[in-house]
Formats: sequence, C-alpha cells, structure tokens
Amino acid sequence: MSAPEPATRLDGCAMEIVELAALRAGARDLRAIAISLGAALPPPGRAAISAGQLALCVRPERWLLLGPPAPAGATAGIWQAACEGCGAAIERSSALVALQLAGPAAREVLARSCRLDLDLDAFPPGSAAATIMAQVSVILAALPSGLLLLTPSSTARHFREWLRCAAQPFGLAPPSELSFAALTGDP
Repeated sequence: MSAPEPATRLDGCAMEIVELAALRAGARDLRAIAISLGAALPPPGRAAISAGQLALCVRPERWLLLGPPAPAGATAGIWQAACEGCGAAIERSSALVALQLAGPAAREVLARSCRLDLDLDAFPPGSAAATIMAQVSVILAALPSGLLLLTPSSTARHFREWLRCAAQPFGLAPPSELSFAALTGDP
C-alpha cells in the first residue's frame, strides 16, 4: 500500500502582528482611524482583508492586525501614534506564531480536536474565532487560501507537531514558508 498523495499543507507564515484595543469606548474612533489608514476593522467573529493586511476580531473592541513582515515595532508605532487617546496598539509578532492549514481535508484535520463547528456553512471564509485545540490556545480564521492558525510562541512547537500527526492520514505535503501575500490571496 502506498502513502496517500499529499492533499494537506501545513505551512508557516512570517508576519507582523499588532493587537489594537479600544480605550473608553473608543471603537468608533478606531474604526475611523483604521479607514484613514486603509484598514477595515471587522465585527466580532469575522476577518477582513484590505490594503494588503488582514484584521481579525475575536473579542469585542479588540482586533489583531496582520501584515507582511516589517521592522520590529514599526507597524505598532504607526498605529499607536494614530490612535492615541482612543486606543492602544501592542506589538504581538514575537508572541504568536502563524500557521496555515490548507487542502480538502484541512477542516477534517482540525475537527479532531477543535470545539468549533468547522463545517463550511457554519464557519465560512471570513469567519474568525478563538478556541482550544490539542490543549493549546488558538485563534482560527477561515480565509479563501485555507485556515489561518495563530498560537502562542511558547506552545507553537507542540501544536505544529500535533497538526502534523493529525494530518498524516490525509497525506501531508512537506512544510514550506508561505508568503503573507499568498496567505491573503493577493497576486
């Protein structure tokens, strides 16, 4: 019996990650600032791609802004200056590791440990949620290119190994590094 043809991909993706939090009910002001900076801040449970960046909201009045790799603190500094008084921007690039699981069996692989209903009707592209998988905290977003998984750096190695083992029966392609543009579907 031969090994199955690789149908599932698990790739890493280097990116800049900034957490944006509204202060004193400043969410309306933050949304206006985000628009002026070319970003869309989605409602809770959603992800939005705009102007070469990705925004996720899994908590009220807090967003994760993801973009291509940049010098340490550069993106957070821009946002902190822009949202002074109504919000705070925190650099999270070193705190979180980004992985993408893609392929026809990606949702089935995650369903082995995910507490969310990952059926395409229940969790369509543009959805985002925070959950626990394999005893690890994970932020999950459904993108047209696959499923984005953000996990704490301290548990990323364990989580990546668990994903590799869970995906093995479905045929797992050799890992590679995915560009941010490929993750978000930019040409």
